[in-house]
Amino acid sequence: MGIFHAFHHGWIGQLKRTLNLRALPNEYYALAEQHAGGFGPEVLTLKDGTRSGADEEPREDDDANLPTRSSEGGAALLSSPPKAAVKTEVVAEFYRRKQNASVVRSVSADRMVAVLEVVSPADKSTRNALRSFVEKSADLLNQRIHLLILDVQPPSPRDPQGAHGAIWEEISGQEHVAPADRPLTMAAYESGLTIRAYVQPASVGDVLPDMPLFLEPDGHVLVPLEETYQNAFAVFPRRWQAVLEGTA
Repeated sequence: MGIFHAFHHGWIGQLKRTLNLRALPNEYYALAEQHAGGFGPEVLTLKDGTRSGADEEPREDDDANLPTRSSEGGAALLSSPPKAAVKTEVVAEFYRRKQNASVVRSVSADRMVAVLEVVSPADKSTRNALRSFVEKSADLLNQRIHLLILDVQPPSPRDPQGAHGAIWEEISGQEHVAPADRPLTMAAYESGLTIRAYVQPASVGDVLPDMPLFLEPDGHVLVPLEETYQNAFAVFPRRWQAVLEGTA
């Protein structure tokens, strides 16, 4: 668990840098940050309402030596439906009617629009940990914050259909059955009047697909998972690479 936790931080950093340098439109930026309650770290995507360019990005100190995008740079939002092995949706009110209250978390002066999270072993380590993870994910969707969940952890007895299966049952009351030969799951959630899930199953050793990260309903960018994973893996200590690959 500790080795993956260390790698988890490196992959989160690579994802954040790639989003800031080329994947996001200029009015959006990504930060690696924790939510209240000790979850994370995850990548938060925020919309900057004070300027249209991105001349100050990336914002964090550890990105000070990286090139920044010009005011003419940045990606465009994609509006065509993303490709996915499974697409499901539920009317958002189905879940919102179940809530007694909705608490909006203020991360900064800018508006949080999306969260990208790499599921860790700790998120599945106990029944309470998994429950907290699922409730946090459902709460973000309830606030119309889009999610991209990367679950590269094998299913446990607590989540036999993976993290997406647990989240989808919480927000829709519907069962998701993961393919037995592809138990790992990447799931992009688009939260608007309906909550749509674009799900891509995988198995150990597969090339990770590019996955959509929604920034607004019907508008997303693609996140290069394989590239960022390999970049993080390349700088991980050789002593522990075989452990991550499951060959030691």
